[in-house]
Amino acid sequence: MSDLLDIRRIYLEPAAADLPRGREVLDRFPDATIVEVESHQRIPEVYGDETNVRRWVRIKREALVLGVKKTLAARPNGRSADFIAPSTANGCAMACAYCYVPRHKGYSNPITVFANIEKILGYTKRHAGRQGEKPEPNECDPVSWVYDIGENSDCSLDARISDNVRDFVTLFRDLPTAKASFATKHVNRDLLDWDPRGRTRIRFSLMPPADAKLLDIRTSPIPDRIAAIDDFVEAGYEVHVNFSPVVVRDGWLADWRDLLDHLDAGIGPAAKKQLACEIIFLTHNRGLHEVNLGWHPKAEELLWRPDLQQVKRSQNGDLNVRYRTGDKGAYVRQLTDLIAERTPYLRVRYAF
Repeated sequence: MSDLLDIRRIYLEPAAADLPRGREVLDRFPDATIVEVESHQRIPEVYGDETNVRRWVRIKREALVLGVKKTLAARPNGRSADFIAPSTANGCAMACAYCYVPRHKGYSNPITVFANIEKILGYTKRHAGRQGEKPEPNECDPVSWVYDIGENSDCSLDARISDNVRDFVTLFRDLPTAKASFATKHVNRDLLDWDPRGRTRIRFSLMPPADAKLLDIRTSPIPDRIAAIDDFVEAGYEVHVNFSPVVVRDGWLADWRDLLDHLDAGIGPAAKKQLACEIIFLTHNRGLHEVNLGWHPKAEELLWRPDLQQVKRSQNGDLNVRYRTGDKGAYVRQLTDLIAERTPYLRVRYAF
């Protein structure tokens, strides 16, 4: 399949095997060992065991969880998207050092695929129908309600395991008032054949290659992501970019200048005409910092910077760190000024 995935063990909720999508996934990996579990959320040898830090990447490559999503909800978002759609998967085979998901799911987080795709699609379609026409433009979109379909996973990689993402893209293709959206760090050219008709927005995440080499573990190289943009625009996707996370370090702004120049040279007029970006400066977490020290301490030299960061306790009690308030505002202005200078066509949807 790829060097990212070599599925050898499938943790299975038995109810998932009774559904067509569950059977399809099982048939795709006929040689995998099946381990029945009571719940996709409670697998001690995968989640919550700190000894798994030493097997972080191996678990992501070799384990797959197949379950049934119990709670269906479309949560209001209001920044990147109007709503977070009920997910068709969570977890990831990639291993970005700054990913927030391990804060909640323990010491490894392989892909979980939800087999009850028909219920997920039906709920989303009904929810979009209840919204009616969008009454006025907002920063998510001027016309359509935007649904993020990949909040806790990477849809481009999920599509290598099941047809859930393709089914979602097909659903939104025919919804007149809504569109799908997801961010990705994985170039999957199979998506080019899906005919989204402008109703799915793909956001390619970008950062300077020097940062990506250290932080974006097991992802597609930055030049490959940029090289894919024109092809996805031609295939009928709306394509944006995410500058996320922006990491402040010595020489950071010069490297972002080089990245913007590479982006400008690497895409054509059609892509530039519709391009927009989201800018998200790094927020880190003390718990994730401790986890990373066990498997990738080099990354923490960039991510954990007490000399630049301040602590803020989140609503759920976690201790998060972010760049100091006054300094961060200056960093944001420096980057947005640079965008205006090097890529003036690139509309900044929001920056924080």
